[in-house]
Amino acid sequence: MPGKDAFGTQLMRDTSGAGAFALVANVSDLSGPSRERAAIEVTTHDSPNGYREFVKGLKDGGEVEATINFDPGNTSHQALDADFEEKDLRDYQMVILPGEADEHTWDFTALITAIGDAYPTDNKIERTVTFKISGMPTLTPTG
Repeated sequence: MPGKDAFGTQLMRDTSGAGAFALVANVSDLSGPSRERAAIEVTTHDSPNGYREFVKGLKDGGEVEATINFDPGNTSHQALDADFEEKDLRDYQMVILPGEADEHTWDFTALITAIGDAYPTDNKIERTVTFKISGMPTLTPTG
């Protein structure tokens, strides 16, 4: 089976705290969630064959990273600045394959841990935003 085209993937942010999501404009790249799980070493002197042994530890929801064609006058970009400054967590979504039969949505609660802007002489203004997920992100079929 061939791969799926990621074009059209959307980053959404909850504008009301009640599940009213709005599009973050001009997103050029998205990645994540990059989930991880800790490995707890439980090796003892009598572990078989001299190999280290591990058990599963806590899981980490990871991060979502977005690259945006930044427009300082765009209200969705200004909202990300406000999200960075606020103390409360916020709900976000990544909508994958929007409008298709195989549409799925990543729902996650996060704080913004990094915002960086770039102003190159020979290219567009870009903003990178890193969202640190709190708790478990969920992938749901929505199509």
